[in-house]
Amino acid sequence: MMAREKHKIHPQLFALYLAMASMIMMFVALTSAYLVRQAAGNWLVFPIPKWFYFSTLTIILSSIFLHFSYQNYNKQRSVEKYRWFLVLSLIFGLLFIVFQVLGWQQLTAWGIRFTGNPAGSFVYMISGLHVLHVLGGIGALGVAVFHAFSLKFELHNVRKKRFALTTQYWHFVGVLWLYLLFFLIIQR
Repeated sequence: MMAREKHKIHPQLFALYLAMASMIMMFVALTSAYLVRQAAGNWLVFPIPKWFYFSTLTIILSSIFLHFSYQNYNKQRSVEKYRWFLVLSLIFGLLFIVFQVLGWQQLTAWGIRFTGNPAGSFVYMISGLHVLHVLGGIGALGVAVFHAFSLKFELHNVRKKRFALTTQYWHFVGVLWLYLLFFLIIQR
């Protein structure tokens, strides 16, 4: 009985994996629909907004900062590094969203609107849905920052699990963005 319990997955981790699997399915479906619609014709070819590349850099840096924060918390190295890497992760996550909005504004300046050509509609939809998922991660990072500064610095299972789930989700949305950007680049 004891050995069996050791191999059970934590319910919150299972829920996170289930949510990530459904997000993967949604974005695979969207990119598949993109390919099918692109093959149908009447497809506008345009460059990827430069702001999308800046946003890519910011989400990568945000993930790196979160990794350092988690290491400092988990190994009880430095309270200050744990806190400030976490703050940097949140700031760079917010910058990701700012750069996405600037990318959408660049598309609009080029005459590519959400309701225009299907190519533009797909780019707005794919990047917009991703931003919604990033906003969920921003909320989790905001709670983590609040806990980092308002709670005593101590390592215990509940906080560790919550922080680990936040970190896994944040890394996931970062990797998801890399997939989406790579997909959009190769479809040009």
